[in-house]
Amino acid sequence: MAFIKVPEGVPGIRSLVMFRPETGKPLYELAQVLLRRESTLSEAERELIAAYVSKRNDTMFCMMSHAAASRALYGNDKNIVDDVLKDMQHAGISNKMKMLLNIAGKVQILGREVMQEDIDAARNEGATDKEIHDTVLIAAAFSMYNRYVDGLASFTPTDEKEYETMGERMAEKGYVPPAPKK
Repeated sequence: MAFIKVPEGVPGIRSLVMFRPETGKPLYELAQVLLRRESTLSEAERELIAAYVSKRNDTMFCMMSHAAASRALYGNDKNIVDDVLKDMQHAGISNKMKMLLNIAGKVQILGREVMQEDIDAARNEGATDKEIHDTVLIAAAFSMYNRYVDGLASFTPTDEKEYETMGERMAEKGYVPPAPKK
């Protein structure tokens, strides 16, 4: 049960956005830019960064929903998501992606944890400045989203099938704020 009066049964951030659409709209717009607009990182990879940070923040709703979106976007390679969430260092992803996830993990702790050597390591694996920038911003934004969802105790479904449906919707439609409930 959420700490504030939000629409019943609406999970995670969606209920909070419905409660206060004027603050939710820019949050959704930021997610759309970071996770769906043109980038040299795939949509699946960017969703994976969001899921990875959310897992590290122990935010079940965001981790499950963004992992589901990443799986939907990876298609036949969807096992990559679970492998990364289980053990990023031994997952079958590129070294560049490992370096970017390392940076994301440091941002999740505290932005100042990122060191020049982390940036250099990512660049040495082929990461561009835009990819590094977007990784840091995804990690920072999702740390905020995670705290928003957890700080107001929004509804977190426990049925994995619900997340699969959410993930498919997110993969297909992106980040469109929910219509206000009447």
